[in-house]
Amino acid sequence: MSMDDPEATEPSLEGGYDPDAVETRWQQRWVDEETYAYDGDPGQDPNTTYAIDTPPPTVSGSLHMGHLYGSTLQDFAARFQRMADGDVLFPFGYDDNGIASERLTETELDIRHQDYERREFQERCREVCAEYEAEFTDKMQALGTSIDWSHTYKTIEPRVQRISQLSFLDLYEKGREYRKKAPAIWCPECETAISQVETEDDERHAHFNDIAFEIASDGTDREEFVISTTRPELIPACVSVFVHPDDEENADLIGETARVPIFDHEVPIIEDERVDMEKGSGVVMCCTFGDQNDIEWYQAHDLPLRVAIDETATMTDLAGDYEGLSTEDAREAIVEDLDDDGFLRDRREIVHDVGVHERCDTSVEYRVSKQWYVEILDHKDEYLAAGQEMDWYPEKMFTRYRHWIEGLEWDWLISRQRDSGIPFPVWYCEDCDNAVMAEKDDLPVDPLSDEPPVDSCPECGHDAFEPEEDVFDTWATSSLTPLINAGWDWDADAEAFTMDNPELYPFDLRPQGHDIISFWLFHTIVKCYEHTGEVPFDATMINGHVLDENREKMSKSRGNVVEPDAVLSEYPVDAVRFWAASAAVGDDFPYQEKDLTAGEKLLRKLWNASKLVDTLAPREPDEPETLEAIDRWLLAELDDAVEDLTTHLEDYEFAKARDRLRTFFWNTFCDDYLEIAKTREDEPSTQYALRTAHRTFLELWAPFLPHVTEEIWQAVYAADAADLESIHTREWPTPKGYEADLEAGETAMEVISALRRYKSENQLPLNADLESVSVYGPIEGFEDAIQHVMHVQELSILDDEPEVTTEVASIDLDYSTLGPKFGSKVGEIDAGIDSGEYEIDDDAGVLRVAGEELEDDLFEVAVERSYSGEGEMIETESAVVILQDD
Repeated sequence: MSMDDPEATEPSLEGGYDPDAVETRWQQRWVDEETYAYDGDPGQDPNTTYAIDTPPPTVSGSLHMGHLYGSTLQDFAARFQRMADGDVLFPFGYDDNGIASERLTETELDIRHQDYERREFQERCREVCAEYEAEFTDKMQALGTSIDWSHTYKTIEPRVQRISQLSFLDLYEKGREYRKKAPAIWCPECETAISQVETEDDERHAHFNDIAFEIASDGTDREEFVISTTRPELIPACVSVFVHPDDEENADLIGETARVPIFDHEVPIIEDERVDMEKGSGVVMCCTFGDQNDIEWYQAHDLPLRVAIDETATMTDLAGDYEGLSTEDAREAIVEDLDDDGFLRDRREIVHDVGVHERCDTSVEYRVSKQWYVEILDHKDEYLAAGQEMDWYPEKMFTRYRHWIEGLEWDWLISRQRDSGIPFPVWYCEDCDNAVMAEKDDLPVDPLSDEPPVDSCPECGHDAFEPEEDVFDTWATSSLTPLINAGWDWDADAEAFTMDNPELYPFDLRPQGHDIISFWLFHTIVKCYEHTGEVPFDATMINGHVLDENREKMSKSRGNVVEPDAVLSEYPVDAVRFWAASAAVGDDFPYQEKDLTAGEKLLRKLWNASKLVDTLAPREPDEPETLEAIDRWLLAELDDAVEDLTTHLEDYEFAKARDRLRTFFWNTFCDDYLEIAKTREDEPSTQYALRTAHRTFLELWAPFLPHVTEEIWQAVYAADAADLESIHTREWPTPKGYEADLEAGETAMEVISALRRYKSENQLPLNADLESVSVYGPIEGFEDAIQHVMHVQELSILDDEPEVTTEVASIDLDYSTLGPKFGSKVGEIDAGIDSGEYEIDDDAGVLRVAGEELEDDLFEVAVERSYSGEGEMIETESAVVILQDD
């Protein structure tokens, strides 16, 4: 809705705050007016604009609490930096390239990708994703995020396809990529190779099967040995048996030959230090392939390849009678036959970790196939050093990054056997298998439909080519987001890679969840470092996860998922944003409605305080030559708050910033100063302080509460409602240099609050006179304010503290610890305390009673202070107040 619309509601402080109307109106206007558009000057010096490398959410469903929380944290940073430094790029992307989008399309349309040509299926994916992207855009805008909607991208769009294929060609030319037939981690459900980062451990129930292998050679007196395995279906793929060279019990087996039960082929028994002697019998079979050890043995000992399981986790013809069975069915059938034939010695149930594909929870297999890899193992030290160059918020998250790099065992496998994705720009000679790469100027290309750039093979002269059918891993493209947003491309004239927007790169901030440090963060550093030689961002902000109220991870199976739509239908967006700032960045934290309720109360408090200020002071008061002490104190407190908030926001400490600002606004301004201002509304000094503070704390709240602050700002301070000067494009406040005795001012506020409470408890009107008040405590300079506000006839400052008697009111014991420690003596201890026969040694921190010494963690003393002089005593945190009524 444009404010130029005659039916549009003008901002106004009349009535109560209506978030439903206000929030929708401002969300639309910010988009219509392009309030948050990046207006930088392309071609500036590198990294001169604050730019955020935002995570493109996977187009595979609706908005969840993680999106809501993470996007709000990013927006806090964007809004603060925009006010503090001017130009900010806060872009948005959609990750519609990959298996998630493929599965979404199959589910939505009830189809199978295998039934379509690749190009046709990709069109179906684009149609489905477009609907979800439109919905996602609406929901992101409804969160009030200050995204620049003129800077968006999709990871499957032609421009991004070109950049992704350019990345492949550049790394290939630099010798950082290779293709080879090798064992790869394989997901039978998704029917594609996956990388190490896409696997995770999951506890699964299984059985340890003790299986007897006969010895086929005659070099030992033994007739058999036992192997323990959880995967008997791999027996037809057994190619060797291994024994540790230090295993004295099984040393006689080394160099012999074993006969594989049921399948009867013979395999060598070899020594190798990688055998775990503590596991099972200490003798292990090597199958091609069951795990990482099998692969290492296969390569180190040049073993033969026996493939018993195909790409769908179905047994091959190598499995003989078990051909066509699933691995699970074959496992049970083989165990049954082993038992029938006398080879099964024992079978016991266990729970162990199994490698699964993180997207579908399917147990992974290992298959030999031709795949493309990015070489990373030889640059691990460089990637670690690159990570050390960045600032980490919180710093502890760097440890996760370091541990991931240290644990890497595979190069990065980037090819996928899917239909939805960006094609490899490669053709292969049908005769010699030489790879022919596309020309950079021709990108993007699809080898399945486009012709190769040459008529004949440069190596052998053959004129027929086979197109590469695989597509890139999703992360091979998502890892390029800084280069995508900076406009990285190949300049044919300069014969070099250039950027349309070098002022953005390196980016200032990479915000993301801690669960994808090994996915997105690591791979982005790999790609961008290899292409540019630079770390792609100056800092990374790692957010935690939103848990349920019991601090359990949200999951559909547990039934504890909180849907953002339900939350946003019940609470204002600004209240949700207030909740999002409640936890330290990096920490997992629970969803609690009390935080949302607190946010709602704050909005009402901000609205009502603004209405009150509007009645107490003109909107543009002149600055007086001299400020009264109480007014100068408020502005000095405000300076202190501005300085603290700026530091916290620069360090991405949103929770500390929110809480510091709430304390100043609610306690210092509303509870203390505003009550005083009601009695001083005709004072020019107070009018100026009121308006200065009001303007400033609206600007300070703006990154957290964008809707209500914009509404109040436009209603009160906008010069022309039709010519929007958004509060969100104003300059961030800076300390004005007001000086005051903050301690004396705080104490004076305590005294005023105590006297106000005294009048209320004694049913006296607030303007009732108090004859005489004496104060012990630092209030110098604020005597007149106390007298004026609380109608004190005579106020004096005491040099010495009044005589106050301190007596022990009670001693509470920790019986849960006391009982086990002192047993039957507890009764005597109680009796001694009741009779007063005890001694409290404050210096030693002990209680002596019944012949025992109790340490300070076993007891708690409550004291009672009483005043015996003339008048009535009131104590505050920093002062003692004596009231005398003549």
